[in-house]
Amino acid sequence: MLRGNHVTVRYGDFTAVEDLSFHLREGEWRMLAGPNGAGKSTLVEAVARGLPYAGEILLEGREIRQLKPALLARSVGVLSQRSRVGYDYTVEEVVSLGRYAWRGGLLAGRSREDREAVEKALADTGLTDLRHAGMFSLSGGEAQRVFLAQVFAQNPRILLLDEPANHLDLQYQSRLFSLIGSWLREPGRAVLSVVHDLSLARLFGTQALLMDHGCAVAEGSMEEVMAPENLNRVYGMDVYRWMSDLALVAGFSLEWLLLFQSSGCRARAFRSCGSRAQ
Repeated sequence: MLRGNHVTVRYGDFTAVEDLSFHLREGEWRMLAGPNGAGKSTLVEAVARGLPYAGEILLEGREIRQLKPALLARSVGVLSQRSRVGYDYTVEEVVSLGRYAWRGGLLAGRSREDREAVEKALADTGLTDLRHAGMFSLSGGEAQRVFLAQVFAQNPRILLLDEPANHLDLQYQSRLFSLIGSWLREPGRAVLSVVHDLSLARLFGTQALLMDHGCAVAEGSMEEVMAPENLNRVYGMDVYRWMSDLALVAGFSLEWLLLFQSSGCRARAFRSCGSRAQ
C-alpha cells in the first residue's frame, strides 16, 4: 500500500532521516520505534506531505508529491498528540470536518454518505451521547477520541499516528489503541505509528521499524525487531532488565513483561549509520 525508497529529510545542514526505505502492507500495524531524535516523527510528517524530502514515497505505486491534497486525504489520515481546536465546537462538528476531502467544496452541504460516515465514527468511538458537547468541556482522553473519530469519518485506507496517546492516562491509552485495532480489522487498511512505549508497541503492533539517528536499524516482525540486542544497541542500555526492574518496583503483574519478552528471533540488520551531516 505504502512504500518509501531511499527517503532523506534535511533541516538545513542537519539530516533527520537518511536514505531510509520502508513498506506498509494491508492489514499491518507497523510501529516506528527508537529513542528521541531517531527521526520517527519526521518520517511520518514526510509521509503526510508536511515536509519536503528526497527519494520516493509511493502510495499504491503513485508518488505522493504528485497527488492533490484532497485525493491524498481520501487515502491517508493523520492523528498526532498535538491535535486541538481553537473554538468550542461541538463533538459532532469536529468529527464532521473529517468529511471535507469528500465534499465538492468548502460550501458544499453534507451528503447522505457524509452523515452516515459521521454517525458510524461517533458510534465506533463511543461518542454518540457526547455529540452535542463542546470540545472545551471534554477530558484529554475524550478529546483525543473525538479527533480519532474525525479520522475515522475521513475513511482513509492508511492511518498515520504520531504518538496520539503519549499524554493520556493508561486507561485512555488502552482504549484509544483498542479502537484503532478494531478499525484495522476491516479489509484494505493499514497503520503506521510512532510509539515510545515499547510495551504498547509489542502489544498492538504486527511489524516494526527500529530507527536510530535517522536510519533503519532493524525491520520485521515485532518479535524480530524487539530482540534484546537491537533494543540495547539503540537505547544504550539493557532495556529488558530495566523494564523488569520497573515492573517489580511498581508491583505490576509480570504477565505483560512475559508477553514483551516472548521475542526470540534476530531482526534483519541494517547497516549502521552513526554519522549525520551537521
